[in-house]
Amino acid sequence: MATLTDVRRVALALPGAVELSDHGGNWFNVGTKTFVVFGFPSARWIFKLPKLRQELLFEARPEVFQPYRAGAMLWSYVDIAQLTRAEVADYVTDAWSTVAPKKAVKEFLAAREGG
Repeated sequence: MATLTDVRRVALALPGAVELSDHGGNWFNVGTKTFVVFGFPSARWIFKLPKLRQELLFEARPEVFQPYRAGAMLWSYVDIAQLTRAEVADYVTDAWSTVAPKKAVKEFLAAREGG
């Protein structure tokens, strides 16, 4: 079962990521773009995952992933308590790669893969 500590550990290890406390929640951002938030607008986790992956997860695991619309943007409510630490690390990294500068994502992924 994953926790805020697990999300924080993964998120803050990503290039350019910072944690902000705003509106009573924990926000993980790259610059001005949020990729994971907890506690706003409700006491739930919200991830900014790639659109195609979100749609797949909404269908395949509706008990863990539900859609959340913020204006025209589609986010994912995520029940991290039902995920392993490895799964959370994967989803946090995926959310970060959705909003981070493409050059930073490319360099990070290349370094992680050892090349």
